[in-house]
Amino acid sequence: MSLSRALRRRSSRRSTSGRTVLLTAVALASAMTLTACGDGDGGGKPSGSAGGNYVAGPTGIATVAAADRKEAPKLDGETVAGQTLDTTALKGKVVVLNVWGSWCPPCRAEAPYFAKVSKEMADGGKDVAFVGLNTRDNSKQNAASFEETYGITYPSLYDPDGKLMLRFPKGTLNPQAIPSTIVLDKEGRIAARALVALNEEQLRSMIDPLLAEK
Repeated sequence: MSLSRALRRRSSRRSTSGRTVLLTAVALASAMTLTACGDGDGGGKPSGSAGGNYVAGPTGIATVAAADRKEAPKLDGETVAGQTLDTTALKGKVVVLNVWGSWCPPCRAEAPYFAKVSKEMADGGKDVAFVGLNTRDNSKQNAASFEETYGITYPSLYDPDGKLMLRFPKGTLNPQAIPSTIVLDKEGRIAARALVALNEEQLRSMIDPLLAEK
């Protein structure tokens, strides 16, 4: 084999190897982005979570002891219905934040439970406020149709680009999947998180202990 032919083959191998490394890097970067309409990490300890100060149960729900909780970020803006909302005004209540999209099958699966529990707690005079974070919907019409279909009566902030989700600071139980549910205690601190679609029992198990806190 001539020297020039050998060099061409070696260069070709380097080029192929470089493309493989680049594609691998792109795949890894994609895997690290927000899981869209998936089950998240199933409750394991994700990167940027609460520094090991939380307990993840078998249902995928993670909880934080009162002494280790961190302040939730201010979430404000326009709702799907065209109103304005600021979650910091809800301090004094347990706040249930549900990240959802009308295009997401697990979101559709859990929506009836959120509609039922939110209505029953409102009718019972419980100090609980439900707030949705609608994301990745390209129109409010799709989100509004979802709310009407499933009987969702509480407000949802319209966050098509997911910018509100990025306000959660590193080192907290932040939303990393769609759907995600985060529950704040009465002082506005992050107390529990689920990265899976919830049923009624699971949802109540995140709320009831916080209602009982003094």
